[in-house]
Amino acid sequence: MTSVATPDRSEFRHVLFSGTIVGAVTAGAVIVYLVVARLVPPGIIAALLETIVVLIAAVLATFLPGFFATSRTVQGIAGAAAIGLWGTIVFMAIDIILLRPFKAYPWTWDAVGGGSTWWYLPIWWMLGTLVAWLGAVVTAGRAARGGDTAITSLALSPLGGGIGGVLGLGLGGIAALPVGAGVGFLVTLVIFALIVISRRR
Repeated sequence: MTSVATPDRSEFRHVLFSGTIVGAVTAGAVIVYLVVARLVPPGIIAALLETIVVLIAAVLATFLPGFFATSRTVQGIAGAAAIGLWGTIVFMAIDIILLRPFKAYPWTWDAVGGGSTWWYLPIWWMLGTLVAWLGAVVTAGRAARGGDTAITSLALSPLGGGIGGVLGLGLGGIAALPVGAGVGFLVTLVIFALIVISRRR
């Protein structure tokens, strides 16, 4: 029996629909994080819960776009990046309409940008697009080798990097646990994406 390769999904309506799901999922993760930060007393328990939320959100924002785009070629990778970008725009709308009016974030978040609520949006657009692109590259590379492209399988190595970030940066006192987890996840993801790119040259 001959297997037929699944085509990449990068048509415009599919990108918008899938990106809307990614944006809504991201918003849900942010709301859960804020609830934990507000309701759980500061300490190691709160930090661990926040770290878990960050890692789950990182997995979904990274690999859902590639899953939706069925990333197998350059076209599918580009489609996943577009899904990631649209997801950040959808989240931005939810943020402005729902979260900002209820003052969901502490004042220090805006103070980073000199009191502006807009400083992080271009960074958010770039980060959301980047992680979606990296996740799609890793997905396409795994598919090219005939490996398992399920999100749970793809996420294992970056999650391991995130846990390493928690142990090295977080528990080492260099950064907060969620920050250490995010850094470790992203660095591991970049390394794996670079390996895939180097193999295809």
